[in-house]
Amino acid sequence: MSRLSLLATAVLILASPAFASPGQDADAPQTAPAGPSSRPARIDGGVMRYDTDKDGAVTAEEWKAGQQARFKRLDANRDGKLSQDELFARTPAIGNSVLPTDRQANQQSSYFLLLDVDKDGFVTLAEFMVGADRNFARCDLDKNGRIDTAECRQALQRKPAGR
Repeated sequence: MSRLSLLATAVLILASPAFASPGQDADAPQTAPAGPSSRPARIDGGVMRYDTDKDGAVTAEEWKAGQQARFKRLDANRDGKLSQDELFARTPAIGNSVLPTDRQANQQSSYFLLLDVDKDGFVTLAEFMVGADRNFARCDLDKNGRIDTAECRQALQRKPAGR
């Protein structure tokens, strides 16, 4: 599998739960009710959980702060680095299964290897942030330094460049 395919798979693995919002149909349009406001409705789940100023978009700065906080939450033993178990501890199981499916486990391993640039068996904050920056850049289709749920969904539906 090429690095680009691994990256695309990794983005989908980590980002797909970010776009889901409890109690909301993923295919339902995300629009504001008719009225004076022309911006889309804000959603507190998914990528929009990083919209700290509640302006309807996530800036690169909000994204970075959110990803740094996420790294700290994932670092269960507080050693400043993530093991593969820590990184995927919150991956939901399929059905009543406690363990991920073989496919999930393979995707997780591939993504972990992509993030672990120095191949020491751990992902540091710096390595984690490189992946986070790459994900933000992929979602920022119009390159304005701001993303929202619709823009990220559109980005994830595109095939990665070079395919």
